[in-house]
Amino acid sequence: MPPISRKFYACVLCDKRTKPGERRPINDALSTFLKKHFLLQIRPNSGDVVCDKCRRRHYRNEEQKSKTTDVTAEPALDDFVPPAPKPRKCTLSSPPSVKLSLSSTAKSHWYCFLCKRPGPKLVNVPPKARFSTFLHNEIIIPAGSRCCPVHLHEDLFTDEAISSVRCTNDHIILNRTSILNLLKNLRIAALHNETSRINFDDEKILSETDYINLTGLSREHFNDLHTYIAVSIRNTPTRSTRTSLGIFLFKLKTGTSSKVLSTVFGISKSSIKRAVSAVRKALATNFVPHFLGFDHISRSDVIENHSRPLAQNLFGNGKEAILVLDGTYIYLQKSGNFQFQRRTYSMHKGRPLVKPMVVVTTTGYFIAILGPYMADVKNNDGSILNHMLASNVQDIKNWIENEDIFIVDRGFRDSLEFLEDLGIKAKMPSFIPRGQAQMSTEEANTSRLVTKVRWVVESANARIKSWKYLANVLPTHQVPYIRDYVCIVCAIANKYLPPLSTGQDNDEALAAKMLHLSQKVNTLKQRVEDENLGKRTAIWKEPSNNLDDFPRLTEDDLRNITCGVYQIKMSSSYIHEHLEGNYQFFVHREDETLLRIKLQSRHISSKVYILWIEYNPIEVTAWYCKCKSGARVVGVCAHIAAILWYLGYARHNPDIRYGVKNWGQHLEDASDMPQVIDESESDTDGSVVEE
Repeated sequence: MPPISRKFYACVLCDKRTKPGERRPINDALSTFLKKHFLLQIRPNSGDVVCDKCRRRHYRNEEQKSKTTDVTAEPALDDFVPPAPKPRKCTLSSPPSVKLSLSSTAKSHWYCFLCKRPGPKLVNVPPKARFSTFLHNEIIIPAGSRCCPVHLHEDLFTDEAISSVRCTNDHIILNRTSILNLLKNLRIAALHNETSRINFDDEKILSETDYINLTGLSREHFNDLHTYIAVSIRNTPTRSTRTSLGIFLFKLKTGTSSKVLSTVFGISKSSIKRAVSAVRKALATNFVPHFLGFDHISRSDVIENHSRPLAQNLFGNGKEAILVLDGTYIYLQKSGNFQFQRRTYSMHKGRPLVKPMVVVTTTGYFIAILGPYMADVKNNDGSILNHMLASNVQDIKNWIENEDIFIVDRGFRDSLEFLEDLGIKAKMPSFIPRGQAQMSTEEANTSRLVTKVRWVVESANARIKSWKYLANVLPTHQVPYIRDYVCIVCAIANKYLPPLSTGQDNDEALAAKMLHLSQKVNTLKQRVEDENLGKRTAIWKEPSNNLDDFPRLTEDDLRNITCGVYQIKMSSSYIHEHLEGNYQFFVHREDETLLRIKLQSRHISSKVYILWIEYNPIEVTAWYCKCKSGARVVGVCAHIAAILWYLGYARHNPDIRYGVKNWGQHLEDASDMPQVIDESESDTDGSVVEE
């Protein structure tokens, strides 16, 4: 051993710095004991010392040995039976003697090994934290190292502490005990990982991304949701309450079957079903009533905190509650009960389903989920709304007041008279009058005002279907629990997810602009009808200047024209088909600032729309399209938006790509029949005769 400084006397066993009153010299008996048990070649009077604690352990071991071999009475030779040796435990740890090429931190006793802050309020790093650091970061923290208590949370390092761990050595010297403990802990971790692929009990095992992918919630939100069920369900030998919640959310988020979940979590299928049932009941009782239902939120709170300024300026004056209603669909397997099968079969969708009625605010906040209802002709959206109000579901009549506004789609047309009797204003898109192919400018404008606000309920329904279990086809035995599932995911969205639309700074200005435009007429439509431009094809020619005089538009200019972003998102696909179809632009022979374009319908192959655009070198001044809503001046239809996007923006930006890949090239087409060759035109050997 290297010589020890006289100012520092370390115990040869525990390597502890000894004080003058604690150190003891090594005598012959102790030296013999160390050679026998630890293979230490120590000679007496060499200057090595042992601490008083290790010395007492040695003498206790010798006393126990003497008691084991002591015989109180000398038996006869014939009756002599040698005493069975008792197993002896060596409580002494071996000295560090095995050098491993593993990164390690500095061993510190007087200061925190992370932030280097000196004591006295330091704690020993828990073994659980040291092992977790080695398992995830391949860094060994020597035993006895100390750190500040703020770096620990439930015997594990915080995320900030983990990121600040720094290696000071590329090797470490360990003793036999440390290596055995390390191997034992690794074996336990390996066995646990083998039996449980996904572990929610230890917060640090799954990353933040894993929590979001598996449960739809962050780690923090998962922990908060767990508090609502921890008082109602209990831990079992096969699963904890956290695991039960993880199983439930995993099933809802991914739509995975119970059979697959039993393999993933390493527990039986019946245990999976019991976990899902227990968590569903606990959340429906303890969580949903706090965040869903007409009684969980006041009308004034909806007006002040959950109403978009755009909707208030378009339809009210800031004192009315504006609600958006729509039904969503939960698909079912075909039932063997024929009556139930008929009542749940939807002629509109052509398959069995049930219909929950969704009530949201203009920001996408779920107010209530009503139903689910049947899907036959007696349960259209209008009938469902009439039933809700007539039966006063969730005391809805006391919640709403006169002059409140319901924004609905055309399926609620049977409820308009009922709503009017209750003093509720209904805002619904217009119908195309019988015998006409297009809405008038006024009807198209008012419909655009409604759709500008009503889209939020469609996005809310999509948020429900993002939980894949509710987007799948459910077995009929799950019908009694569909309401609980839908209410739970909606309450989770209200509690933990951001609103779908909070409004923008220019909402008031946008509302004023849309209201102003809704009073105008489409002058270009009048010109097309007066001059019969839809049928006179001879007055059009190809542009001679490649439309270089068309005004350049920015993305803000396009949004200002369209009053939204949906039409702009569709523009790329429209232009992609337009360019592939070799369509051409035409200009008026006498007025080259008037364009005429034909554009293919995206829904009907045999339908082509004709549109006109009038412009000057500075701005686009007018537009008109022959589609159903093409006469409006509050924004534009998707066909006109596509042309404006291409001519004014996309063609000047070479980095923009059009459309998406056509996957149809990987499929067969039965309409593509091979050409039939007439046998009379071939010679006797089967070859075709040349003409």
